[in-house]
Amino acid sequence: MSLKRRPTSKSSHERWLVSYADFITLLFAFFVVMFASSQVDKGKIGRVAMSIQLAFEDLGIFPVPSSKIAPATADAPMDNLPAIADLLDSSSMTSLAELQKELAQALAGEIKRGEVALKTGRDGLVISLREVGFFDSGSAEVKLKSEPSVARIAKVLEASSYQVRIEGHTDNVPIHTERFASNWELSTARATEMAKLFITRYEFPPERLSAAGYAEFHPAAPNRTAEGRALNRRVDIIIVAPPIKAPSKPLSGESSNPLRSKVFTERAPGRRK
Repeated sequence: MSLKRRPTSKSSHERWLVSYADFITLLFAFFVVMFASSQVDKGKIGRVAMSIQLAFEDLGIFPVPSSKIAPATADAPMDNLPAIADLLDSSSMTSLAELQKELAQALAGEIKRGEVALKTGRDGLVISLREVGFFDSGSAEVKLKSEPSVARIAKVLEASSYQVRIEGHTDNVPIHTERFASNWELSTARATEMAKLFITRYEFPPERLSAAGYAEFHPAAPNRTAEGRALNRRVDIIIVAPPIKAPSKPLSGESSNPLRSKVFTERAPGRRK
C-alpha cells in the first residue's frame, strides 16, 4: 500500500510587510506626538508679552505707545507681536539720541572750543571733558570757570533715568607729586572729584553715579604726539544704556542725599576751598 505524500507548504516571502507596517505606524505616531508638543498656546504668549510691556511702562523704561500689544488669537497671529528685545533696543537708542542732541545744544560753545566731545561708545553715550578746559595740569580740582559747563551737564542728566559712570584718564607721561604718586591716583581723583561735584553742588542722585580711574591704559589717541596726549588727558562721563528704574523716595525724615551729608560734609555746597 503506497503512502500519499503531503504537499510541501511554501514559506511566505511577504512576512516582512507586517513588521514594516508596524514600524511605519509607530513612526507616524511618533511624529504626531512631536507635532502636537511643538504647538504653543499663542494666546498665553500674547498675554505674557502684553504684561511685560505694561510692567516696563509702569517702571518708566518704555514710553507709552499709541497702541498696546494685543493677545494672540486666530485673527492676530504671533507673527504680529513685536519682540521685547526690539522694544528695548529701539527705546534705549531713541532716548540716547535725544539726550545727545540736548547735550550738544547745551555744550555747543565747549564743543566748538574743543573742550568737550560727544560720541557713542560701547556702553552708551560718552561726554569727554578734556583737561584743557576743566583741569590744571597735575591737578584734580575742577576749574572754577568750567563749573557752569558741569552744571549744564548735571541738569540734563538729572532729568533722565540713566546710570552715569565717571572715568578718569591720563596720558602716559609719569607723574610723581606730593599728592599723586602715579597716574592711577590722578585719574581716580579727577573722577571722584567730578562725582563729588555732581552730588554736593548739583544734588545729583548718588545711587546713579559711579567713578573709576584708568590712568593711561585706555587712551583715546596715540601718545606719540602732544595732540594725542592732550586728547588722552580727560574725564569721560558715560551715560550707560539701558535706563534704570527711578530711585524710590526716601522715608519721612530721611535725607534724600545720604552721601552728601555723611561723606562730603567737609565742603559746603556753593563754596570751594
